[in-house]
Amino acid sequence: MTWLRSVSLWLTPGLLLAAGLLVILSDGFGIQSGLSNRLFDAYQRHAARPGPPAMPVRVLELPALDEDRLVEITRILSGLGVRMLVVTAPMQTGASPQSLAAKLPPDSDVARAALAKLPEPGHDLAAAIAETRAILPLSLGVAGRSPHLKTRFVYRGTRNPFGLVPGFDAAAAPPSLLQTNAAGVAAANLAADQDGVVRRMPVAYRVGDMLVPSLAAEALRVLDSKPDITVISDERDPLSFLSGVGISALETANGPLPTDGQGQVRLRYAGDASYRLLEPRALIAGIDHGKALKDAIVVIGLKGNVVKTPLGAASPASVIGEAIEDFAGNSVLARPGWAPLAEAFLLAALGTATILLLRFGLGWPAAVMMAGATLLALGSWYLYVARGLLLDAATPALFLVLVFTAGAAVWLYRVHLTRTGLRMAFADRLPHSVLETLARRPQLLKPEGEWRTVTYMACGLTTEPDKDAAAFTSRIQTLLARLIDQVVAHGGTIERAGGDGFSAFWNAPLDDVDHELHACEAANALALAVAEAARYEPPVLISVGIATGAVVAGGFGGHGHLSYGVQGEAIALAEKIRGLARLYHAPLIVAEQTRRLAERNFAFLEIDTIAGASNHSPITVYGLIGGVMVRASPKFRALAVFHNHIFQAIRKQNWRVARDLIAQCRRLSGANQALYDLHLARIAHYERNPPGENWDGAFRPVLE
Repeated sequence: MTWLRSVSLWLTPGLLLAAGLLVILSDGFGIQSGLSNRLFDAYQRHAARPGPPAMPVRVLELPALDEDRLVEITRILSGLGVRMLVVTAPMQTGASPQSLAAKLPPDSDVARAALAKLPEPGHDLAAAIAETRAILPLSLGVAGRSPHLKTRFVYRGTRNPFGLVPGFDAAAAPPSLLQTNAAGVAAANLAADQDGVVRRMPVAYRVGDMLVPSLAAEALRVLDSKPDITVISDERDPLSFLSGVGISALETANGPLPTDGQGQVRLRYAGDASYRLLEPRALIAGIDHGKALKDAIVVIGLKGNVVKTPLGAASPASVIGEAIEDFAGNSVLARPGWAPLAEAFLLAALGTATILLLRFGLGWPAAVMMAGATLLALGSWYLYVARGLLLDAATPALFLVLVFTAGAAVWLYRVHLTRTGLRMAFADRLPHSVLETLARRPQLLKPEGEWRTVTYMACGLTTEPDKDAAAFTSRIQTLLARLIDQVVAHGGTIERAGGDGFSAFWNAPLDDVDHELHACEAANALALAVAEAARYEPPVLISVGIATGAVVAGGFGGHGHLSYGVQGEAIALAEKIRGLARLYHAPLIVAEQTRRLAERNFAFLEIDTIAGASNHSPITVYGLIGGVMVRASPKFRALAVFHNHIFQAIRKQNWRVARDLIAQCRRLSGANQALYDLHLARIAHYERNPPGENWDGAFRPVLE
């Protein structure tokens, strides 16, 4: 059920990945907008728009917007050659004479006639603004005079894009005379996000069936001397099927000005807005502002009101001035329609890679997660600085971290379960490092079976049971534990252990490129215990056979008892040569292939050639005498030379030379007298029963 384990590993991070994609594409619960707003605010604080712009905009904040003060300021600014006035707050007016006359008693004709001769409020201001181009404010959401708009909205596209613009139930306009003389009338409302920060300026608002321009959009229309405000529909945006058709851009003389679907423009605030501010006292006092105000747009607002912006607190007049600068210079920030799709694609690619790599451990997924988050952040920052484009790195990075964290938690839990299962299944049969590796990467253990080349060790114990069963059992247990510990310490996997010995193998279930060397190192480490056991009373004779070959490694067993093991000719060969150890009086016997691959580090002496399996050539076996120090000793070199010549003479059926060489070799230190007696007996047999011309060197009558 490997696929079920994979599903359990992928399910939780996969669900988080799907949730992240949904959040990016639909802004579920406002998570994406909240995170991205904070990210983009941080960008603006670190790299705000440089100022001043090409279109000069100045802000004048007055303590009160009464008619007399506005008339005075308007005439001063008109005389200095300003291009446009934009008033951002309602004018404070007195009671209308006509409204007072309507409240008089019926017999007040004289008073009524006197009131009729008085001008309506705003008469003087209307005369003043007639001398320049002025845009007056509407207050949306407040019931009052009906507005007389100077503009109309048109759109490019086949479907009406104004369905998503911000809406209000009512509007309050300035007096009719002021509206008549003004160049434009527009909404002064600011659209703050849910956290109260003003980041966007709408192009239009809806009041019932009427579309009302914002002050910035109306100022841009008046600057361009156009009768209409033209927007472009986003009906080609693939995500419009989720949110509905909206606005994608505002047409300007400098090209399309990008907006969101609600027709809101993302403002790019200037880092230092002090250049905009005008001092009212200096202006009234007649201090020369000619160069600063010539052809400028002056935004007039009420002093004391503040709103939150990405760069801190600012007055509404300053924000509207910022918007006019951005609109006129087309220097706004843009979040293109493809941005959510790109963010979703990047999260899907990185998240999928992270999940798929979990099967190989935590290293690669962590690298993908960190590299992906870093690349997202760098790419987002570059697009902001170089292009003014807003690509959200925060939301994909957050969900990428969540995907990795969830996957890591599931992976660690599975490692814990696997480690527990492996310890129960293998107990002391595997080295600790192998257990940890398999716990982290359980796919490396393939119980379904695979062909592998392994080095197999068969170790047998032969002794006479003692009358004291408890003491005998304790002694054998201690000896076996000592032998098995050495094998495990050298990377061996214990396949079987019992009172008569144990078996082990190398290069399964994990790869071990030097498995022959490690098996011989383990056997060499057993030599001391072998010698000590031979002196027990009664003695315990230990014999070891080692062979290398191709086997099938996998899970074997039945009735719910499954254990990892190997099957193949190398196992039979190791058991066979182990059984011959007593015949040679040599406890550590190694087959030819193992000796060939491990010879550089060990001392091997040829001791016999045995018959292989059917259709196989004979196999030469060797005694493992010691490690590299023994191999370099003169005594071993002398023995190796003699053994080489002895067995060459035997294979050539040169019995007399072989007998003479054995006689000489007997006199060397370390010579195996019992082995030479065996071969002298065989030579005598061959002299009586010649093996024939095609003899392969194996003494079959004795072995079989």
